[in-house]
Amino acid sequence: MTREKREVIRLIDPSTEGAMSVEAALHARRSVREYDDAPLTLNEVSQLMWAAQGITHPDGLRTAPSAGALYPLNLHLVVGRVEGIGPGVYRYRSTGHSLVKVAEGDRRCDLAAAALKQEQIERCAVVIVLSAVYERVVGKYGARGVCYAHMEVGLAAENVHLQVVALGLGTVMVGAFEDETVQDILGMVSNEKPLVLMPVGRRRE
Repeated sequence: MTREKREVIRLIDPSTEGAMSVEAALHARRSVREYDDAPLTLNEVSQLMWAAQGITHPDGLRTAPSAGALYPLNLHLVVGRVEGIGPGVYRYRSTGHSLVKVAEGDRRCDLAAAALKQEQIERCAVVIVLSAVYERVVGKYGARGVCYAHMEVGLAAENVHLQVVALGLGTVMVGAFEDETVQDILGMVSNEKPLVLMPVGRRRE
């Protein structure tokens, strides 16, 4: 699939007001590994992408702080069940708030196998994957830039956790996986390092 022909999905504008307070979301946040079979909506996906890496200022500043505003993180979405979006691998573009299709087909099973067969990755509706390109930040900060990128991924992942709670969904952070296999599944370039997998789905009652 050439770059020119890649499908681009314009996401729904994010909401900056919700029914749940930050304090309530913090109190309710838990790691959730059991999901039902219901799909997510396009609105929910849009809000999750924005929470992780959305733009919040005309200067391009984002929801998660970044050392020097250099933004070494990339955000990927592995779709299994989303209303209005076909199964596949997508990359989030903060500028324009959109998804770009990288690969066709449901890759959740492949990703679960790469993550030591953790079943929640196969059962969820989508998997959010946060990765880093360290070169974006080490040029200014040297080796310390790698540490800053790791701080940033934690901040972005917590944004996702709180947004998931506010939407009535469930997620868990997964750090055990085979890096090179995940890179291959998601079509990452060689200098892009996967850091966190976050399966998301509706909580099983």
